[in-house]
Amino acid sequence: MSAETELRAEHIKQAQKLLQAGNFAGGLAAAKAILSQTPDEAEALYLAAVSARYLKDYKQAEAYLARLHAATPEYGRAWQEAGHLERAKGDAAKALTAFQRATQFNPALEASWRIQAELLNTSGRVQEAAGPLAQADRLKAMPRELLAATNHLHEGRVLRAEEFCRHFLRQNPKNTEAMRLLAQIGIKLGVLDDAEFLLESARSFDPDNIQIRIDYIDALRRRQKFAQAKVEAEDLFALDPENPLFQSRLAIESMQTGEYERAFDLFELVLDKIPDDPSTLTSRGHALKTVGKHDEAVESYQAAFAAKPDQGDAYYALANLKTYRFSESEIAKMQAQIVRHDLAFMDRVHLSFALGKALEDRGEYQQSIGFYQDGNTLKRRQTRYDADKMQAELRKQTQSCTTELFAQHDGKGYQAADPIFIVGLPRAGSTLLEQILASHSQIDGTLELPNILALAHQLRGRKAGESQYPEVLHRLEADQLSTMGSDFIDSTRIHRQDAPYFIDKMPNNFRHIGLIKLILPNAKIIDARRDPMDCCFSGFKQLFAEGQEFTYGLEQIGRYYTDYVELMQHWDAVLPGAILRVQHEDVLDDLEGQVRRMLDYLGLTFEQACIDFHQSNRAVRTASSEQVRQPINRSGQGAWRPFEPWLDDLQSALGI
Repeated sequence: MSAETELRAEHIKQAQKLLQAGNFAGGLAAAKAILSQTPDEAEALYLAAVSARYLKDYKQAEAYLARLHAATPEYGRAWQEAGHLERAKGDAAKALTAFQRATQFNPALEASWRIQAELLNTSGRVQEAAGPLAQADRLKAMPRELLAATNHLHEGRVLRAEEFCRHFLRQNPKNTEAMRLLAQIGIKLGVLDDAEFLLESARSFDPDNIQIRIDYIDALRRRQKFAQAKVEAEDLFALDPENPLFQSRLAIESMQTGEYERAFDLFELVLDKIPDDPSTLTSRGHALKTVGKHDEAVESYQAAFAAKPDQGDAYYALANLKTYRFSESEIAKMQAQIVRHDLAFMDRVHLSFALGKALEDRGEYQQSIGFYQDGNTLKRRQTRYDADKMQAELRKQTQSCTTELFAQHDGKGYQAADPIFIVGLPRAGSTLLEQILASHSQIDGTLELPNILALAHQLRGRKAGESQYPEVLHRLEADQLSTMGSDFIDSTRIHRQDAPYFIDKMPNNFRHIGLIKLILPNAKIIDARRDPMDCCFSGFKQLFAEGQEFTYGLEQIGRYYTDYVELMQHWDAVLPGAILRVQHEDVLDDLEGQVRRMLDYLGLTFEQACIDFHQSNRAVRTASSEQVRQPINRSGQGAWRPFEPWLDDLQSALGI
């Protein structure tokens, strides 16, 4: 912590003490002093708003809260304070709305739940009051350490939450609520294997706990254990087939296992009970898009934001079709939503990217890049991406995966030739190559499989705080390499049909080509390469569902591209002839020539279906799903050029 940060933290503590002592004028003055140096300091804005309310300066309190909502729109305590302010002003309806938002963003706020119950009871809505009251009572009975951990988690202090939770679990190792909470923390930190284990354990200790079972299904899906997640969802559904929550969960898991008709039937059951549920309408739209029902998907997305005007996910889903053009009225509606200070964080992110696309289509490039930059800046705040650390990690592959390493392990590994890995950067044309090759009768398309990334994570281990991967590759024995390769084939079988070959299109596997060739020496690897400016700018405009944190900044994505090219040059040197590079622009110029070149590399005969790839009816789940259902076109080529005045950071990072 810097000296400046320490000093600011000390000033905040002093302001808090003044408020606790009832010296509201002093507390306000102390908060103002902090804000004069750091105008967006959330805790200082919060303390200023509380102080102004107690001083009955409601107008000033509103002004501080407006600034606080703008800086941190999902800060639960800020909405709780807004509720207290509206109550002090005598507006019960606005107070209720504010307290409901408070618990939406931080469900550990007991006071907000209890006051909701009071307000609902006072207005005669007695039945509705039962839920908030039950939540308040549950929180009151919760161990203090877990309540503190929950507060820290929902206020963004994830590591502090983990500290409280782990301390409690050491004393109470079978407390299922603590396990569930630590699993949530693990998901936030990206430690999905630990989260799955915790929830599996909690489920075994408390099999009737519905929330634990729902969280467990979510963890399994995040780990792409789709078949297992669906089994769990089926069990939940069997408890109460009329429950719309259980119907919705099973619909989502049915989508993941390719049972789309079942998913559509279940979505309809939910919508029969809750006709305008925006989340269900959006999820149904995703399913329709995946199976190529474009017009129906559009209608479902439009119904979602008609029901809930700030349903950013639905607006972005339309933008993400790439082929959709927003109407003037839809653009106006998005612009009206995005200026709201109470807009939820992810709705703001989704709307920023959607408006970027909408205005780009209208040729309003300066306004468009502004929204793209806003969306990326918001996402970057959530990430812990460090370009220097990533560069160092990639260069460790160069240092460890030498010609000598591959000579040392020559003839080892599992000899299956089934996998075809397509690697590169996202938005480089890898989905197009997958669609082309998966149209061949001898090749199955699958998903972006996480298995290699998970294996690399396991090999990292920990020794004195340092990762052992990829150096550990030098110490692996022949039987270990063979087992890892065999396990990969076995664990990915669920995603295959009957073809002898299958595609694993996980772009970031380029980092682990050394590992792939050691455990699966006969695997084929295709490097999907695209013009650097086209590729990087397309990635910058894309909001990814998971990962790809390097894309949320022009300099970061440019550096990542150059580091990728450097590493691929290394793989070419130490594994000569092992990787086929396919340039996207060459595919556009000569589709048949590049198809024949790929099939020759794979040892397969030419099939016309690969040329007619856009006629395939296979489900496609990536951002390019609509584009690869059209014949080859150049619509994305040079799309960055109208934005060139604002792309200096990218060009500099690429050395252009």
